[in-house]
Order: sequence, then C-alpha cells, then structure tokens
Amino acid sequence: MIDDVIKFPASPAGLYDPLRYMMQIGGKRIRPTLCLTAFGLYGGKPGPEVLSPAAALEVFHSFTLIHDDIMDRSPLRRGMPTVWKKWNEDTAILSGDVMLIEAYKLIVKAPAECRSTVLDLFSQTAAQVCEGQQYDMEFEGEESVSMEQYNSMIGLKTAVLLACSAKMGGLLAGAPETDCEALYRYGYDLGMAFQVADDYLDAYGDEKVFGKPIGGDILNGKKSWLTIRALELSSEPQAFLGAFGRECATAEECKAKIAQIKGLYDELGVPGQARSEVRRYSDMALEALKGLRVDITPLREFADKLVGRAK
Repeated sequence: MIDDVIKFPASPAGLYDPLRYMMQIGGKRIRPTLCLTAFGLYGGKPGPEVLSPAAALEVFHSFTLIHDDIMDRSPLRRGMPTVWKKWNEDTAILSGDVMLIEAYKLIVKAPAECRSTVLDLFSQTAAQVCEGQQYDMEFEGEESVSMEQYNSMIGLKTAVLLACSAKMGGLLAGAPETDCEALYRYGYDLGMAFQVADDYLDAYGDEKVFGKPIGGDILNGKKSWLTIRALELSSEPQAFLGAFGRECATAEECKAKIAQIKGLYDELGVPGQARSEVRRYSDMALEALKGLRVDITPLREFADKLVGRAK
C-alpha cells in the first residue's frame, strides 16, 4: 500500500534509479507502518492524503540511509550493495538529495486541516536526525563518551523519527492533542529501545536477518551502547580502548578483532544489560499510552515485533 504511493520520475535514470533500487531492496517499512497503526486507533480508513505523508517518512528514512552508508563506508544494506558501492559516492550524494525533496513532495499532500502542523513536525524531526548524525560522527573521534551523551545522540538520530511517525498518525486522524503527545512519547521511548536493540544485534545478531555484516560497529570504531557500557564497567578502560581502536588490514584480522571485543563484552555482562535496557525502554513506551481512551493493542504488538528479537 505504501509502496504504491512512492513513485519517482523515469529520467534522468542516473538520478532516480538509485532511489528505486533503495526502495526495492527491502526494509520493514517501520515508520510508515507505525504512522498508519497510530492513525488506525481512531477508526479512520487511510486514503491518499494519509498514505502520502506516511510514505514520506519511509522516503526520508531511506534518504538518511543512503548518506549514512557513505559516511560509515558500509558496503551492504539489507544484504545488498549500498548505493555508493553499486554506483559511486557522487551519485549517492545527489540521489540522496533528491530523495529528501521527494519526501517533502509527499508530506505536503497531508490534509489541509493539519498540513501546517504535520509539516512543522516533519521539518523539525528532519533537522534533529541530521543533528544526531553529526554527534554520532563526532563521537567516533572522541576517546570518552558518556551514556548521557550517547542517549541524547540516539534520541536525535533514531528516536525522534519514530516519535514523529506515531504522532503524525494521531494528527492525521484528528486525535486530541494529549493523545498526540502520548503517541510521541511512545514513539520516542520505542525508538530508544530500537536503537539499543540495533546496537546489540550489530554484534550478536544473525547477519541474514540483520541485513548487514555482523560487527560493523566494532570495525568502524563506533561508540555503540555496548561499547560505552563496557567502558563504564571495565577496570582497564584504556586496555579496552586499545583493542577497540586497533586497525585490521585483512579479513582474518577483522574477524579476530570482532571476536576479541565480543569476548570482552561477554566478560563484563554487557549483552544481558543491553537486553534489559531494551525491555526498560519498551515498558516506558507502553506506559506512555495508559491515558489513551482507545485500544492500544496494535501499538503493543508493534513494539513487541520491533524489538522482540533483542529482549
């Protein structure tokens, strides 16, 4: 249903083919699904004026992935070559730019009565996601990052877009303002759970299910939730940082580094703590919905499906 709304021009093919490719290689359509799920709580049937802004969330998310993959030097996305690998960096940058424009073309199709509010929410969120990505890049060069700083970063990079998706569904449905704010809180806390789960699965997931090579955060020196917690718990943080920052030139060296860092995580009990954090944020998300006078079962099921693998 969402994919039927997302259509790109035929030419120039060199600009739009990467967009079609990005949408076709899969993805769970988490953000538009959350938007439509929240919308459905209030009994409405989604028409074009609802489907288009919901689709904008997926197009915007895909835009961020195209650019993130360049910055992270990621060769695979959902088990397929990333856009910059399949084409080149210049093409990926330009195609990503026009994908953002396409997202705005979809968002302005929201119903007139809530268009301004929806557009403001979307624009604020888009800027926050970019802010989060900037902090993420800066953290790679910093020896010490606190958990407070990390949580603030993932709140911007990941959580606000899920929060926006949930609230947008409420706005499109004409839900009361208090309900829309509760949906935003639900989406934000669920987004936090989702990112911690993603960090956990990057090291401990199944590559076929995860869609990316396992251990990418370790090899790229990214400050994930696991890394920061390990540094908090380690009695020899400098030794951990030395192992974490070690360069590897061959596939065997990379494999050995991943195994070593995961071994240190295991010794410190980090994986179990990460799963506990996922559960804590998930519980907070559901707690935010307690005041809603609608059946929240769909949102409870959505949350469990989204982060259940890491609980």
